[in-house]
Parts: sequence; structure tokens; C-alpha cells
Amino acid sequence: MGVYLNSTAAYTLYKSETVKPYFVDKTLILKELFPLVEEGNNYLCITRPRRFGKTVMANMIASFFSRGRDAEDIFASLLIHTDKDYQKYRNQFTVIHIVFNELPRRCNSYDQYMDRIEKRLVRDLQNEYPDLELSDTDAIWDILMDIYTANPELRIIFVLDEWDFIFHQEFVTEEDKKDYLLFLRNLLKDRPYISLAYMTGILPIAKYSSGSELNMFAEFTMTNEKRFSEYFGFTDEEVDRLYQRYVERTEEKMITRDELKSWYDGYHTQSGARLYNPRSIVLSLSNNNTGNYWTNSGPYDEIFYYIENNIDEVRDDLALMVSGIGVPAKIREYAATSMNLQTRDEIFSAMVVYGFLSYENGNVVIPNRELMEKFAEMLRKEASLGYVYRLAKESDRMLKATLAQDTDTMSQILELAHNTEVPLLSYNNETELTAVVNLVYLAARDYYRVEREDKSGIGYVDFVFYPVKDKSLDCIILELKVDHTPEEAIQQIIDKKYALCFSGKLGEQAQYTGRILAVGISYNKQKKKHFCKVEVLKQ
Repeated sequence: MGVYLNSTAAYTLYKSETVKPYFVDKTLILKELFPLVEEGNNYLCITRPRRFGKTVMANMIASFFSRGRDAEDIFASLLIHTDKDYQKYRNQFTVIHIVFNELPRRCNSYDQYMDRIEKRLVRDLQNEYPDLELSDTDAIWDILMDIYTANPELRIIFVLDEWDFIFHQEFVTEEDKKDYLLFLRNLLKDRPYISLAYMTGILPIAKYSSGSELNMFAEFTMTNEKRFSEYFGFTDEEVDRLYQRYVERTEEKMITRDELKSWYDGYHTQSGARLYNPRSIVLSLSNNNTGNYWTNSGPYDEIFYYIENNIDEVRDDLALMVSGIGVPAKIREYAATSMNLQTRDEIFSAMVVYGFLSYENGNVVIPNRELMEKFAEMLRKEASLGYVYRLAKESDRMLKATLAQDTDTMSQILELAHNTEVPLLSYNNETELTAVVNLVYLAARDYYRVEREDKSGIGYVDFVFYPVKDKSLDCIILELKVDHTPEEAIQQIIDKKYALCFSGKLGEQAQYTGRILAVGISYNKQKKKHFCKVEVLKQ
């Protein structure tokens, strides 16, 4: 046993996951790996955004196959235990498990980073094969070939986690990147000692490995490949089971199943299946609180990082997406590897790869409320976003004016939109008006769950503002009109009984106790003016 060779670290880490209250059993992926291990010389690379369980899966795979420690105590109660080949493959293999996102102390160069990995692995091999004269000056692949020559039955499963970590480090040069790719190629490609190389990362291989360095890998991404998709992220059925577990073990329940969907759902597999952010689901249930668990660990976790080089091209798209409207885009995941994102498609490709946007049916969208909060935070902070920033900054005042039925102030704020030369604001249809109105109510998301085109009464209302924590806040129903009056908008709210959305089930106590306000906002294209009206439907 060593640091990388047949290490027990994966066993310890995965075992700790399995005893947590909101653990999800994904071990059936092993059933798909068994034939690949049997065939030998197979290479898989699975890329997903951060926080989608890649490391947990890597630890599970390493702890199952490694002969470093018997893991029967972990897997005996898990789904894979019932497979006919369970005993054949469990803890029967030499495994080299390297987690590439670990740095040596005070690391400031690529050489320091690689020296640590190579020295540790060479030491592991020397300790495991003391009878062979293994020189620590030889390349690792030469040492492994020496071991294979002495033992032709040797077959190794490589589990390589966060393979692309080094590309995000400031001290790494373009020459270093080429050297790293050559290291992986020499270690893995066409080597007789390879049974399976299982590799994970965020970014796709294709862009980095423009030649033949890593072309032996079959790559599985969230948007392009269906296979393995159910093992990364939580499915609807899995979240249903976790929520039931939460209900059974929590005395004072502060979370509804619908809130989990609103906050953390919104990702899609290539086949169209919906996925939830697993880390956020677990933290929300553990903390008994729906909140924002999207942590920032560097520039790649900041939305503005992706758009700062070409704000003009994506500004209008941001306004639409924050309104819940998808925008068409050509997603090319390899484009996300550009260190200088310039074009609109490069920007959106990167944001999909890193999990800020979801991609389905040719459109990119903000996937859920957790990410919507991050976008809203940026829109209110970055002055370089121009009219989007100015309207978002007015959103606190707009909400207060609406609650006070101050329609003059509401109209004045909306007129700000026409102090710009923005093409979006041509108001050719209600979609464009929807985007602007959404911006000026951005602050409402701090207090309300804002649903767009929500089913209510006998139709679909443009916006419904459901109070979240304080159910005594005023409820808001907002209807938009172009070339019609706000009075017509409010009459539609009344006629179609949209206010029923705030009524509980028959016999239940009303959940919302505040006033119900009907808000009509219209735009007259000939006069180029906004008109607003607020009417109290229920005191």
C-alpha cells in the first residue's frame, strides 16, 4: 500500500460518505465498468461541472477495485452487491489512484507540482516491488514496463481525479501544458499494463489534446453523451427518496419538495433527463434550509469572469435569461478551454461546462434559483453592464413603490429603459417587456419566489410573487401588456381568477396572509410610454 498505489485513502473517504444521512448509492456504475476491465486497455474520461460528485465516484471506484484493503464492509449493503460479478471484481486489482488537485507546500512552478507526484508514485512502486531494481531516476512508465516485464500478468486500473486541475493554475505555461499531456500519454497510451484508465475533470480533453496525445480516451460529457449520466448529479427519483428521509428524521421541517426543485433543479442530460446539484441538495437537507450553497473557490466560480471580455455581446442575453427566457446558442464544450473568452458562443460554452447555465434544445438558460441569485447579485454589482445594471439597481425602489401603490414612481423607473440605445427595448412583443420588468423587480427575489407564466385560475399569469419566508408579506400578481392599458391587464387578472394561486387546498388554512395586489404594466409603442396601475384584490 502506498500514497497512490493501492492506497486506503479512497476506502476511508468513501466509507465516510456511505454513513451520511443523505448518501445516494451510485454503485451500479461498477456494473458498466466490469466488462471494460475484463477487456483491458480501455480509457474513459467523464467531465462534469464542479459539485457534481466526480470525486465521490472516483473514491468509490478506487476503493472497490483496489486490493489495498477489503471493502466488503462498505459494499455488502450497496446495490452492486447483488451483481453476479461482484465477488469476481471486488478488491482484486492493482489500482493507482491520483488526485491531481493537490499541491505541494508553497508550490509556484509546474516542476514542483510534477516532482511531487512522480516521486511519490516511484516510492510506492519501489516499496511494492522491493526485489526489482527500480531506479528513481527512470521515468514512471519505464518503471511500470520493467515491473510488467517481470510480471506479464500485471494489470493496473488507473483512477485519475481532476485531471485538468493544473490548467487552472497561474504558474503553468503553455509549454508546461504540453509537457503534462505528454506525461499522461507516455504513462497510459498503448501500455500493456493498462486494464482501465478512468479519468475525471471539468474541461473536455479535445481542445487540450489537439493531436493524438490523449485520443485513446472515450469522453462522456453532460450535454453530448447519455451513458453514465445518471451517476453524476441527483435524479428526480433520488431527490424524492432523500426528501422522504428528511421528512422522517426532521422534527421541524422548513423545506418543501417544491422548494428543492426550484432551488437546485434545472440541469439536463443529453437524453433530456433532469438533474439536481447534489452538493446543494445534501447541504440544504442537512441544514434544514433552502439557501445558496454555491461556494466560490476562485475566478472560475465567478460569473463576471466569463463575460468581462465581451459584455456588449451578451448583455441583452443576460437580461432575457434572468427573466427565465432561454436564448439560442451553439455550445461547443471544447471552446470553454479558451483562457480568453471572446465570442458569445465561447462565453456560453464555458458557462455550461462550469455549471452556471444549462443547455437544452439549442437554448441556454439559468438552471435554478440558486444560480439565479448569483446572476442577480452580479447584475446589481457590475456597472459595466450598462442599462442592465442601472435597472437592476432600481429594483429595491421599484418593489417599494409597487407595495405602496406609487404608480408614478413605477412609471418613472421603467422610463429609465429609454434613456439607452438598447436594441432589446424595441418592445416588439411582450417577451422584451418581460425582460425589462424582470430586471426592475430583481430585488423582489430576496423576499419572493418569482414564477413566470405560472398556471393560475383559468390561465397563465405573466408573473406571480409568492412570499418565501414571511408569509404575511403582500402577494403580487403582475400582468404585462403592449399597446393595451394597465386596466385591461388588471381586468384579465380578475376575470381569469389568477388570485386563486394564493389559496390553499379546500379546508386548509391559508398559507399567505398578506394583501393580494394586482399589478398591470403596459407600454404604448406610439407614445413610447409606460403606464402602471396597482389594485388591491384582497386586504
